This record gives sequence, C-alpha cells and structure tokens, in this order.
Amino acid sequence: MVDDMLVVTTDAQAYKMILTETQGRVAIITLNRPKALNALCSELFHEINDALARFDNDSSIGAVVLTGSERAFAAGADIKEMKDTEFIGNYKNNFLAHWTEQLGRMRKPVVAAVNGYALGGGCELAMMCDIIYAGEKAVFGQPEINLGTIPGAGGTQRLTRAVGKSKAMEMILTGSVNLDAMEAKTYGLVSAVFPPELLVEEAIKTAKKIAAKGAVSVQMAKEAVNQAYELNLSSGLHFERRLFQATFATKDQKEGMDAFAGKRKPNFVHE
Repeated sequence: MVDDMLVVTTDAQAYKMILTETQGRVAIITLNRPKALNALCSELFHEINDALARFDNDSSIGAVVLTGSERAFAAGADIKEMKDTEFIGNYKNNFLAHWTEQLGRMRKPVVAAVNGYALGGGCELAMMCDIIYAGEKAVFGQPEINLGTIPGAGGTQRLTRAVGKSKAMEMILTGSVNLDAMEAKTYGLVSAVFPPELLVEEAIKTAKKIAAKGAVSVQMAKEAVNQAYELNLSSGLHFERRLFQATFATKDQKEGMDAFAGKRKPNFVHE
C-alpha cells in the first residue's frame, strides 16, 4: 500500500494567482503572487473562493490547507486596486463581502499555515480559517489605521475574539503593534508554532488526521464550535446536544463505537 504522504496530485484547474494540489484526502491551496508578497486582490479571492467551493463539494476531500510563501502568507490587501474607489460604489457593490463568503460557509475544516507576514487582510484571511499554524518567523498585524482606514474583512471582530479587547485595540489603533509567532500562540490566535521549513508539512499532517475521521461528524463538530461565537451558553448547549444526538443516525457513529468496543481501528465511510 502506497503512503498517501508520497502521492501528490497537482490540480488540473488553471489559476493565475494560486496553486492547488491534493495529498490523499487533503487539498492544499497556495497563494502565488510572490512579487506582491501575496497581496490580496479581487481576482485572487475569486480564485480562492472557486478552489474552496470545488474542494468543499468534492467527496474525496476531507480537509483543506491554505498557505502562502515562506516570506509572506499575505502581506495585506492590494492597495493599488482599492485606493481610488468611492464609498457609494463600495457600498452598492458590498466591497470585500466576497473576501469572506466562501470561507464563511465552508463545511470542511480549513487549516491556515502562516509563514512570514500576515498583515491586514492577510491576518484576516488566516483568522477566517478553522485552525492556524504559524512558522517561527510569522508576524500578525492590522496596520490599516496607517492608511486612513480600518480593517474591513473581520479584523475588528475576529481579532478581538481571539486575543481580547485590550490587545486588539492596541494592535488596531496603533497600526504598529504586531504579534510574532510565539506571542500569537500565547494569546491563542494560533494553535502551534513550527520551524518555517516544516510548517506546511505539519499543517498537512493535522489536516490528514482530520480528514481520516468521519466526515459528517467533523462537519457537525466544526458547526457546533463556530456556533459558540454566535449563541448564548444555553442555546449553544442545546445546539450541541441536538447535533450529538443526530450523529446516532450515521453509519460512522455505529462503526466508531463498534470499533472501540471491539478494540480495533474504525473504518469510517463518511456517511
């Protein structure tokens, strides 16, 4: 049997600003604007959204890794693209909404592997993911105030929930206080820190562990955790309990508990 760690399939879909590949049940999306330090623009997000939607609807994929280069995950938004836009047009067209739409409705877990700069929109993009792993030289920040504006893709909301009000205020209001990788881990913004050269490999390992579990239970667990940010405790506990009860209608619950009782490894069928 061939270890799927050694089987890498490059996606045939042609993109200009991202690279996609698969390893077993894991899809990897790599931002690929090296000259712009992976600066985020509308075309890049359309490509990210397209790839995410395809993998979310692909039953052979169980989890996704999103990464950039060793120098920059994404150094911010493409300011040249947005600097001359006007309020009326931005409001009517709901500018930036498409930056968050697909990640916000992803059913499958997404692991961000962040090396180098994750500033402005890059920090916001990482925080849209379910798990963040950081390389030792990663830097997280929200410097939009230096450009006469504020974060617009979740920075004021997700960062505050991750690191607390005081630190979020300090980062956002000064535009110059950033978090290095270990600080980000201390504050709970990232789950783990690795040497830069091992980061993506470690993210893929975790994604493979997740993808090997029953897909229905994984999606339910993700949904329940995300609802913790939206519901009060009583409603959240009720929501969790109903999803827990619902797992007993799945084949994987039967298989998982039978395997545990029989002291064998479960063979999940993702149903």
